[in-house]
Amino acid sequence: MISINNVTVDFGKFQLFKQISFLITKQDKVGLVGKNGAGKSTLLKLITGLDQASSGQISMPKDTVLGYLPQQITYSDTRTVREEAMLAFEIVINLQNDIENITQELAIRNDYDSDDYVKLISLLTDKNERLAMFEPEKMGANAEQVLKGLGFTDDDFIRPTYEFSGGWRMRIELAKILLKRPDAFLLDEPTNHLDIESIQWLEGFLKAYKGAVLVISHDRKFLDNLTKRTVEISMGRVYDYKVSYTKYVQLREERLTQQLAAYENQQKMIQETERFIERFRYKATKAVQVQSRIKQLDKVERIEIDEIDKSHINIKFPSAPRSGTIVVEGIRASKAYKEHVVLNDIDFTIERGDKVAFIGKNGEGKSTLVKMILKEIDYQGELKIGHNVEIGYFAQNQELLLDEAKTVFETIDDIAVGAVRTKVRDILGAFMFSGESIDKKVQVLSGGERARLAIAQLLLKPYNLLILDEPTNHLDIASKDILKRALQNYDGTIILVSHDRYFLEDLPNKVYEFTNKKVKLHLDSVAHILQNKIELQQKINLASKKSKSSEIVVASDSKKIYQLRKEHDKLLRKTEREIEQLENNIELADSKISELEVKLSQNTNESNVHEISKEYNQWKIKSKESMEKWELLHEKLENIAAKRP
Repeated sequence: MISINNVTVDFGKFQLFKQISFLITKQDKVGLVGKNGAGKSTLLKLITGLDQASSGQISMPKDTVLGYLPQQITYSDTRTVREEAMLAFEIVINLQNDIENITQELAIRNDYDSDDYVKLISLLTDKNERLAMFEPEKMGANAEQVLKGLGFTDDDFIRPTYEFSGGWRMRIELAKILLKRPDAFLLDEPTNHLDIESIQWLEGFLKAYKGAVLVISHDRKFLDNLTKRTVEISMGRVYDYKVSYTKYVQLREERLTQQLAAYENQQKMIQETERFIERFRYKATKAVQVQSRIKQLDKVERIEIDEIDKSHINIKFPSAPRSGTIVVEGIRASKAYKEHVVLNDIDFTIERGDKVAFIGKNGEGKSTLVKMILKEIDYQGELKIGHNVEIGYFAQNQELLLDEAKTVFETIDDIAVGAVRTKVRDILGAFMFSGESIDKKVQVLSGGERARLAIAQLLLKPYNLLILDEPTNHLDIASKDILKRALQNYDGTIILVSHDRYFLEDLPNKVYEFTNKKVKLHLDSVAHILQNKIELQQKINLASKKSKSSEIVVASDSKKIYQLRKEHDKLLRKTEREIEQLENNIELADSKISELEVKLSQNTNESNVHEISKEYNQWKIKSKESMEKWELLHEKLENIAAKRP
């Protein structure tokens, strides 16, 4: 459906992409991964046409509808939430207007046997069928269903959008994209502003959706549950794995091991060749051999090593000073903002060594309770902090509180005291800041780098209670894994607010669920707590699927038109099958090409290289021929579709 063919993107002398190629077929669920700056967001913009490649082609059927969610959006604040969501149905409104205009024209004509009249009848039928697909009678209900799935309430529907934070307005934009029912979703970090329940709902929606999904996400669980294919961008190239994220990580490790071995073998060969050239450069009897070796070196395609996986790096929080048995205790604690009650008469106890997770929808009071514990806001009832409790706090916007004028090193060094000052560079190194990067100003750091720096500040003092409010929001998956291991090994008490299900696995021993102004204690895992809700969502999705499959298709106007359409649809299906077979051929060829590229990088024997190169070129030709046929068949498919009787 979407073909990326030999795409190159140049930024001056730097190549972001180097002739990358892969194919996204209909119903593909693809995770797009790679380190920050690898080009993931740029690739989505290339597909949408917002950015242009330096060379190569991105092609798709001309009537393909894309649903693109960027990381940053410019919002309009002139409508209510419901009115904004209904903008997604602009195509439906246009169809309704077209149908009304055609109907009015047919009503005043009597040339029933003319070709023009038959064409109008056909056009009216097509537009009615397309309109039926959008369920116009259910537009309002569908909009409300999606908005509720993303966390909005009935009361929210009539509120103006300007009353909502950027995160909630992003949800409105996501709702509009989902309601458009595109052929392919292109989603850039769609879970960033969602709570656990909304993430689960979105996950279920996309899994059941019949179109393609290409998603960038740092949520491992979301990727594992949704995607069946992982495309990695690394050093300007793409590596296509027909597996979900966790399996990809294992296969990638194997690939990097092979790549490193091939690199080391090649470096050894290059060094030996260079030594030979240097040794015999000025000996006439060796002139032919020297020139031969020089030509050999010129032809060698140098193997590049992909970025190093940082997941083996470990950080360790300082040992926690001993506190009292009761660390935090709430007795009939409440909080209201004027008439709006957030928490009402809640009781809870957190003891020394507990690792507690706060979960629940956004707006249910998780961060509010954190601020109450920290005495940042007033409240009713009692909140007792235990004996000798020292609190280390990471706020939701902690990375924004850093002094942008300081360097990375100064940010840590200026607040470090005592013996820990001698370990500043070690601490920064553990958080992936080393070499020249420690001299970067905070103002030029990415969101993930700022978050890592803010967490590093917690290592400067031995706290015995860590309160972490969404610490993983801007972290990549490798950084999350490093932090998770550190928290698992921490010997103090933890209060953790997070919507990341994988991050919460095997970490808390207590879970407080926030709902309906109360908190409920669970001693089960987060996965178990969420299971009932997941099963309920699956039942809803199944019921919806059965409902759609039982819909009645509008009958043709006459027996003649019905027979013509039957023949037309038969040809359409045949062409679609041919396209599907070609897509399989392209995938096979690309897989073989990738295998042979690895073999070429590992072999130094000239005869072996010749045979592998021969096979490699054959598969390249097959891939190119299949792609050309694929494009021709798509043109044929578009022509057939346009001529439906």
